[in-house]
Amino acid sequence: MAQTSMLHIRIEDEIKVQASEALAAMGLSVSDAVRILLKRVVNDQAFPLELKVPNAATQAAINESRAKMKTGKARFDSASDLINDIEKTSKQ
Repeated sequence: MAQTSMLHIRIEDEIKVQASEALAAMGLSVSDAVRILLKRVVNDQAFPLELKVPNAATQAAINESRAKMKTGKARFDSASDLINDIEKTSKQ
């Protein structure tokens, strides 16, 4: 495993709180985000693309998908079974 070092930065408290909340909504910590940023800068030799918190419709779809995966109902034997399930649930 590669040796690691500690990185200390100064940031306004409110920015830290807001960024932490937005990153948590994406499933990331502040450390994860900084690590990703620095790796992309090294790999691309440029500032990376922006990440966004999903809008309400996308977040609802993500939550629905996660719920289906937990119940085991997210698996289908064929594409037509999947389409039939989508059509059935969209009419409810």
